[in-house]
Amino acid sequence: MAEAAIRWIGGPVLKALVDGRFHVHEAIQVGERKLLGEVIQLNENLLTAQVYEDTTGLKPGDPVTGTGLPLSVPLGPGLLGRIMDGLLRPLADASVHFYATGTVGRRDAKLAFKPTVSIGQQLESGAFFGDIEREGPALHCLVPPDIRGTVASIVGAGAYSETEILCVLTDDTGKRHELAMIHDWPVRRARPVTKRMNPEAPMVTGQRILDTLFPVARGGRAALPGGFGTGKTVLQESLAKWCDADVIIYVGCGERGNEMSEVLDEFPTLEDPRTGRPLMERTVIIANTSNMPVAAREASVYTAITVAEYFRDQGLHVALMADSTSRWAEALREVSGRLGELPGESGYPAYLSSRLAEFYERAARVKTLGGDEGSVTIIGAISPPAGDFSEPVTSHSKRYVRSFWALDRNRAQARFYPAIHPLTSYAEDVDVLARWWQLQGNPDWRNHRQRLLTLLEQQEKLERMARIVGKDALPPAQQLTLLCADLVNEGFLYQSSFSEIDRYCSPARQSAMLRLLMHFIDRAGEAIEAGSSVEDVAGVPVLRRLRRLGEEMAEEALDESKAIWNEIDNEFAALKGADKDAR
Repeated sequence: MAEAAIRWIGGPVLKALVDGRFHVHEAIQVGERKLLGEVIQLNENLLTAQVYEDTTGLKPGDPVTGTGLPLSVPLGPGLLGRIMDGLLRPLADASVHFYATGTVGRRDAKLAFKPTVSIGQQLESGAFFGDIEREGPALHCLVPPDIRGTVASIVGAGAYSETEILCVLTDDTGKRHELAMIHDWPVRRARPVTKRMNPEAPMVTGQRILDTLFPVARGGRAALPGGFGTGKTVLQESLAKWCDADVIIYVGCGERGNEMSEVLDEFPTLEDPRTGRPLMERTVIIANTSNMPVAAREASVYTAITVAEYFRDQGLHVALMADSTSRWAEALREVSGRLGELPGESGYPAYLSSRLAEFYERAARVKTLGGDEGSVTIIGAISPPAGDFSEPVTSHSKRYVRSFWALDRNRAQARFYPAIHPLTSYAEDVDVLARWWQLQGNPDWRNHRQRLLTLLEQQEKLERMARIVGKDALPPAQQLTLLCADLVNEGFLYQSSFSEIDRYCSPARQSAMLRLLMHFIDRAGEAIEAGSSVEDVAGVPVLRRLRRLGEEMAEEALDESKAIWNEIDNEFAALKGADKDAR
């Protein structure tokens, strides 16, 4: 076991004189308290390391001991329903401090295990050797990705802790491998898969502005930038509750303690709309607040994506909410400054872009080693200073994500939520996902989406013109464009997270609402061409109902869309008749 002695220390960074062989990214134990750290640089007989815990009290001469292993975390089915720190140690456990020192903790709760293999059976890497009987998603015990062999022994069904040996494999060389429910995996190394697959379906969020205008593919990557108070955290919590992922990983990376405490208080009380049971049964919360050691903040996103990949390898669809990648980048900047590295743009290290790429590229839809389909979808929140989207974290993230959901301060101040700006946001998987919507019974989804975006773009141009000449001076067709754009914003894009009826909108309901709005816009255009005035169109009674369509047409009342469709036809027919009588 290699050893070293501290020569210099500053905050979370130390330099030590080496007596033995260390390697980059090796986990180390520092000082008498055996604080957890990681080697980040080696220079002849001097190593540089970052420590993931409070370094108060460390001094030159204190020992540094290498473990010979990369920084790893224990992965197992018992993670679901837990609140952990950035190194996967339990926070909601009365037996540990809020940020415990020492090595990564183990979990001792017993889980119901049922074997699914027999003695003599050959198991490949990533295969299942047992099931975990619990409420929530179906979970299994995995053979680690770097192990394979023949089953030499297997325990019977019963309750076991995560660290008890359940299965023993013998490989081709005769070496024995003892398997428990958990196994360790390096956080900076992506877990292997059989094949990465192209996206085919969206991750349905239940938010109309996202699913209809800016969808994210299952196994895709999305960025959620927005200044303070624009609703990032609330939107991510809504996505965590309503998206169609099997498992939710929520990582609070460097967020303020009061915001994180709200998440920790609220999540355990939320009800899963799928099952009516607690949402925490399929959720893992990783909390690393701004008052915790800065180096641990840098590691927390790697911990979170490693946990997400573990559940993906169970054949599950996982959604990872990272709030926020800006705080993670600030941790990189602080550690880089203490290392004396040459700063790049805005003081961030030159390798900021590659680190962001490494993180987002671990999102994918895959065929697992066990032969199942699983996916990890990453939604990374960004907190750009003063809402400046040209700053480095936002601009670099745009290179690696396929969906960009830009939150707008003006919309948020007008209490328009979700405050996503439809003209600065985009999605790049629209062509792929159009087929999925066609299979859902909406072959016109792509055309309707394009019409909405065109209408909203025209609205912005006409509003600038109206501020100069006045709205009444615009031609009737342009006044109608403004009326229809307002209808789209109020009746379709606005969606309250606190509404019992409208906090979630299924794809079927979104399609029904979209068809009704498009039908109204078509009939309104025909009425204007036939000589009706914009005031007459604005006065049709059905317009009020369409403005409140999210509240008026509930999930269980989709049949009402036929009646509303007929109501639109009848009222415009009556308007046409009235115009003829007037002439």
